[in-house]
Amino acid sequence: MRALSSVKQFDFAAGRAAAVVVVQPATDHALLEGTLAGNEDAFAELVARYRNQITSYIYRMVNDYDTAVDLAQETFLRVYRAAGRYQTTHAFSTYIYRIATNLAISELRKRKRRRLVSLTGLLTSPDGEESMDFQPADDQPLQDIALIDAEKRAVIKRAISTLPERYRAPLVLRDVEGKSYDEIAAILQTSEGTVKSRINRARNFLRDKMRTYVQVV
Repeated sequence: MRALSSVKQFDFAAGRAAAVVVVQPATDHALLEGTLAGNEDAFAELVARYRNQITSYIYRMVNDYDTAVDLAQETFLRVYRAAGRYQTTHAFSTYIYRIATNLAISELRKRKRRRLVSLTGLLTSPDGEESMDFQPADDQPLQDIALIDAEKRAVIKRAISTLPERYRAPLVLRDVEGKSYDEIAAILQTSEGTVKSRINRARNFLRDKMRTYVQVV
């Protein structure tokens, strides 16, 4: 190999070596530290990394896209406001999914209370006496036979939406979001054994729903 004969040649060689250096993206923790320091670009990067998956996750939980978007925005607002209290001993993904889960569960509980109040009013006459039984109509549209796959997905979606939140959250986190059992346990702040048990019950429920679907079609 011919020896370098000038400083200029040395600088050129060094420049070529530097050109192939790969810059690693900032970690979530580093971006949160930047957010605390007032770096808005750092927080924008966090939002860009997690916006789609958090919105999708909440949508799977609440089954309403507009609500999912609103709750996703609230999730990031809470992350921003509580950035100083974040514990770096936990993965940021666990932290933000925990916030999103709590917001989604709160929304589901509000809906349950609203339905209860609404049904109580419908089942009670003006004088306070119980009126006739109320049978809510099935407002789900019938699907054409050519859209059988879409109908199957809709059945699964509706079945998931009927799960109590304690079963719905771990099922969606595992089977839709692809989270590990230990990640789910950390997000839900429970044991892995409890997570596995709840996921198993949720899957059994969905199997029963799908058996009914197969018999119908």
